[in-house]
Amino acid sequence: MKTLSQSPTEPNFVQNPYPFYDTARASGDLVFWSDYDMVAAVCHRAVQTLFRDRRFGREVPPELARPGPDHLAPWLAVEAHSLLEAEPPRHTRLRALVMRAFTSRAIAALTPSIETLCHDLIDAFPEEPFDLLDAYCTQVPVITVCRLLGVPEDMAPHLLRWSHDMVAMYQASRTRETEDTAAQSAQEFTEFLDDYIGKRRSAPRDDLITRLIAAEEEGEKLSRDELIATCVLLLNAGHEATVHSLGNGVKTLLQSDTTAPAFAPEVLDGTVEEVLRYDPPLHMFTRYAYEDVEVFGHTFKRGDQVALLLGAANRDPGIWPNPNRFDPARPIQTNTSFGGGLHFCVGAPLARLEMRIALPILFDRCPNLRLAEQPEYSNSYHFHGLTRLLVHV
Repeated sequence: MKTLSQSPTEPNFVQNPYPFYDTARASGDLVFWSDYDMVAAVCHRAVQTLFRDRRFGREVPPELARPGPDHLAPWLAVEAHSLLEAEPPRHTRLRALVMRAFTSRAIAALTPSIETLCHDLIDAFPEEPFDLLDAYCTQVPVITVCRLLGVPEDMAPHLLRWSHDMVAMYQASRTRETEDTAAQSAQEFTEFLDDYIGKRRSAPRDDLITRLIAAEEEGEKLSRDELIATCVLLLNAGHEATVHSLGNGVKTLLQSDTTAPAFAPEVLDGTVEEVLRYDPPLHMFTRYAYEDVEVFGHTFKRGDQVALLLGAANRDPGIWPNPNRFDPARPIQTNTSFGGGLHFCVGAPLARLEMRIALPILFDRCPNLRLAEQPEYSNSYHFHGLTRLLVHV
């Protein structure tokens, strides 16, 4: 296995990680990424295989578990009960309860309100150059997930701050200041949700939090901590990835000059999938090996970690001819942007719905939309999103 070195915070990599991925894929299914001190899966078949291999998972093997530092206690308390970090049987129970509340019917019912929201946001666009991330790409998913959960929309700025602070813990550029801020925001988020869930118990409504509470009270149930962690996860994951997907997608569409034909009804789904494939919002997930196992010529020992590089898998030329070219007309092939296996993103249908609505409305309403400056990506690997998206309309 080839060893490769690439700092995830090096400026050229932050702005364009794909040349490194091309080099890594040329070296085989797996490489050793020295900067992370772990094996990385870099091709489509390896990433998809490991997503589905139950000999690997998210939970730390018990003998490797260590108590976290005291200053991170509020953040760790949320993580400890998160669906994202759980494996069966705990994951099976949690996901079943979430899916009972997070139904396709509930998501589809959001369509009219998402359409109205998009038009209202565009109506408020200023004439001078402005940041489309703040004015549109962030607002569509965060307000939508507020409505879905039943959280007051005027809480959106607080939810954004808490969410950004908490997910920053996964960045390669994490510092002690990052940790202190994440812990504080996790504490504030938990206190808000604890109070708000109490209100929904006494005054139920037709929203996701009420449905989660109902699911909690029918035999197999969500504990208070699980309920809070699930709401945090749905709020965080429900908008973070979609913000990046919308921002990266607008950037890509403007730079490729393919906007007009990309939103015809017969190719819209293909455009959304190509946006997700070409420049996904999340580039790496990690898994632990739960036993000694040989895959793709490498023997993992129990407790070894492996990095699944989604951004690399999505540019695999064995699956997509000329993969470094953005082509909305491509036949749809399954990409890895929403993960795979039992941890496939529970919010994927909502994210796709938001993109199918928000992108065509934006380009239809703003036919002269253009970049006011070259966008830059934030130093936040393994997330992959823009710092801002300055545009003219």
